[in-house]
Amino acid sequence: MNIFEVVGPVMVGPSSSHTAGAVKIGYISGKLLAEKPERVQINLYGSFLATGEGHGTKKAIVAGLLGMQTDDERIPQALELARQQGIEIIFGVANLKEAHPNTAQLILQGISGRTLEVVGQSIGGSRINIASIDGIDTNFSGDYPTLVVHNQDGPGHVSKVSTLLSEHGVNIAYMQLYRSNRGGEAVMVAECDQEVPRDVIEQLTGAEGISKVTYLGMMGETK
Repeated sequence: MNIFEVVGPVMVGPSSSHTAGAVKIGYISGKLLAEKPERVQINLYGSFLATGEGHGTKKAIVAGLLGMQTDDERIPQALELARQQGIEIIFGVANLKEAHPNTAQLILQGISGRTLEVVGQSIGGSRINIASIDGIDTNFSGDYPTLVVHNQDGPGHVSKVSTLLSEHGVNIAYMQLYRSNRGGEAVMVAECDQEVPRDVIEQLTGAEGISKVTYLGMMGETK
């Protein structure tokens, strides 16, 4: 247990799970999209849906999408700020089964047309879990530089990614592999100890068998 599980994070808002955690879900979703969002559908589930209005959950998620941190005093104005930036925000109900009670499903479209679907869970003390990306189950916190590779399920892809990272001095702290079915779509999530160089991301993007590469950097480097 760390101190944030006892006293909570530095934040604006009444709840570490419904407010601070919601900010982080929005923030990481925006970083994973890696460009200005043009349209965002935010679907809420469980406690987020039932009590989120009073905790400012909607504003918190949008604030995160705009790049705000949990202690940003502009969080209460997030919906208006998004409107001023020309970002269309739509709220709805998430049609999920047996999800964590504090769950948000974000369907994002960027200014280039790039799309992304993220399901994030706020699990307490401002900690979150990214439970799904583009319909494939995942499980990562967003606390590390994280490389997400969508590929056709088959031999060689894991080796290619791990070799490229090793050649560039990047150590993999955790790696998780997911697939929809044998030979179908697969997702590789590599949480790293160092930032992933942009040329690694570029080499992977468009490589044979790889359909999409998304990167969550800790220092503003996203793809």
